[in-house]
Amino acid sequence: MKLHDLHPAKGAKKNRKRVGRGISAGQGKTAGRGTKGQNARAGGGVPPYFEGGQLPLVRKLPFVRGYNFFNPYKVEFEPVNVDALAARFEPGAEVTPDTLHGAGLLGDAEDLVVILGRGELDRPLHIKAHRVSESAEKKIVAAGGSVELLPWQRGGYRTR
Repeated sequence: MKLHDLHPAKGAKKNRKRVGRGISAGQGKTAGRGTKGQNARAGGGVPPYFEGGQLPLVRKLPFVRGYNFFNPYKVEFEPVNVDALAARFEPGAEVTPDTLHGAGLLGDAEDLVVILGRGELDRPLHIKAHRVSESAEKKIVAAGGSVELLPWQRGGYRTR
């Protein structure tokens, strides 16, 4: 096979329709545009959002508050409850975002983690998280574990 043997597959290439080239071509006279009117003229037609002069929907939307407002400073924490920790970690284990990700409790190891107090904890765990609720901290300390807060910042870390 050589370069001159290469060609597109049968039916892959199609000649463009040359409109307005006479009556016998099948697309003569008005060239498929109908007769007269805005869309028959060169450069004619209206943009997709045009609504006949009525105030377009896209012009109304900014006044609907709350639905299309994006807060760039919002910080979202991924919640993990103490009952899930008790089920997945051995006594004395160190719980970090990386180990939570490895245990399947966290989608991404880079996410901010908050430990919440649902359920019971019957084993000492050494927890490193970005936030810990009061009830969770009480349960962790009561079980003989420890809590360490990891540093995070609103703008520089991962915000959504």
